[in-house]
Amino acid sequence: MKDMIIGVDLAKRVFQIHGATMAGEVKLRKKLSRAQFRAFMASQPVCLVVFEACGGANYWAREMEALGHSSKLIAPQYVRPFVKRQKNDAAEAEAIVIAARQPEMRFVTPKTAEQQAKAVLFRGRERLVHQRTELVNALRAVLYEYGYAFPNGLRHLERIEAAVKDPSCDLPGVVIAECQDLLAQIAEKTERVKSRTETLKALASRSDTAQRLQTMPGVGVLTALAVEAFAPDMTQFKSGRDFAAWLGLVPRQHSTGGKARLGRISKSGQVDIRRLLIIGAMSRLNWLGRKRIREGSWLARMLSTKPKMLVAIALANKMARQVWAMQTKNENYKDPEQAAAA
Repeated sequence: MKDMIIGVDLAKRVFQIHGATMAGEVKLRKKLSRAQFRAFMASQPVCLVVFEACGGANYWAREMEALGHSSKLIAPQYVRPFVKRQKNDAAEAEAIVIAARQPEMRFVTPKTAEQQAKAVLFRGRERLVHQRTELVNALRAVLYEYGYAFPNGLRHLERIEAAVKDPSCDLPGVVIAECQDLLAQIAEKTERVKSRTETLKALASRSDTAQRLQTMPGVGVLTALAVEAFAPDMTQFKSGRDFAAWLGLVPRQHSTGGKARLGRISKSGQVDIRRLLIIGAMSRLNWLGRKRIREGSWLARMLSTKPKMLVAIALANKMARQVWAMQTKNENYKDPEQAAAA
């Protein structure tokens, strides 16, 4: 039945499903194993299958599409208000169906296998960077215990290595061996980070979208691939502001009675793209600091009255809107000031 909605509460071994019509008439409630679920859905007439956006949801959404069904994902925070009384698998599956019936409900676009592969590679590199940072901090902490204080940053590793290898250092032999082991682990992590970075660059060189996005100042390989891997189809957003809001780059609102109260950015969206856009915006401001900013421009007015970090976030918001425009129009970056002057 085409007006049938099946909500699925995913798990590792047992899936709870709840089927109902668009009018809310319950048609089925079942608990199935993974193998049983696939066979059961293959035998069902074409319908809409809805999952919570969680681990494995993208895979199962693609599997349902392969069986001829339509599939959608809902963010868990949008399902939670529809859970009746206490939480259990059956109540979760029913809540998914009720949430999916809401005409104003926002859905999550299932990722393709290629998008997930890029996301895995991106997150793998991020994980290695965090592990390397942890090792560097552990090394600095050990040396600090013996009176050696070094600043933050990988650029000081050579100084640390020279201090550990100095024959005149007063560190105990066991501590020297531990520091050398930490240095070896840091070097190994650095090589693996470089390897992942080269792989990401190779992927970006074969992607028209990544190449187009890199024409914008402040957008590099990692930012371009993060947009490809984590962002949905840009045509789903009505405007660039909607995309910036999806990233959490717009002010948090606490408005009432027709009076607008705006606070800090919401940070309620995709954290990887948001972080990289802010880093790219700060790099643009640092680069502009070595060049003259045109008097009367938006950046000049902002920098004259606002802190630099706040201006960077505002610039990241503007960059997000420009990314949306570039993606929807399939155009390279155009400098707004040059376009206005022309």
